[in-house]
Formats: sequence, C-alpha cells, structure tokens
Amino acid sequence: MGTFAIKTVKTGLRFDLKAGNGEIIASSEVYSSSAACYKGIESVRRNASDAKLEDQTVEDFAKVTNPKFEVYVDKAGEFRFRLKAKNGAIIAASEEYKSKASCLNGIESVRTNAPDAKIFIVQPE
Repeated sequence: MGTFAIKTVKTGLRFDLKAGNGEIIASSEVYSSSAACYKGIESVRRNASDAKLEDQTVEDFAKVTNPKFEVYVDKAGEFRFRLKAKNGAIIAASEEYKSKASCLNGIESVRTNAPDAKIFIVQPE
C-alpha cells in the first residue's frame, strides 16, 4: 500500500506519494499551510484514477481534457509525467525515468496507490 509522506521544507510543506516499496512515485509543489497540503493530497486521490493520458512524446499528440497525466521529455532527455487537476493545476509530478515504459508504469502506480494511501508526517531530522 502506498503512502503520502508530508514533510516540512524551508518555504512550507510538500508531500511525496510513495509506493509500497518506499520508492517515490510523485511529488507535490510546496504549500504554505498544512490545510493546503492536505487539499493537494485529496486532489491527487480524486483525480488520479479518472485522469486521461496525454502523451506529449509523440508527434501531433492528441490533447485531452483535465484531469490528465501528461507524459513528456525534459531538457535532459528523460521521461517525466505530471498530474493535472480538473482546473489545470499541476498537483503532482514525477522524477525522471530513463524509458517511456517506466514512466507509464509510474503513472499506473499513482493510479493504484493514491486512492487509499495513508498519510504520514515526516519529522525533521
């Protein structure tokens, strides 16, 4: 089962969605309050399972409506995805993947883990 790990950073709070093996699947932006961070988690939970896939790595890709997962290639040539809510806001983003297949597996892991993931607060070291 996945978990949402909330941690304090210099400018606020952010969360990582982790798979059952502890690997980070996706991360959030930095939120200014815990209430906003929890709303972000709920938005990921709500949108992940219904989000369509927009593959921006193919020529003349078909644009889809939000909520959606956007798969793209970053400046370093690595594959990444971002989850956008119904309003178009980015609510979670992945780390880099060497292959598109691994990136797509990451999206499936978000779909599987996010809806029932427990929330944990990571204590500062």
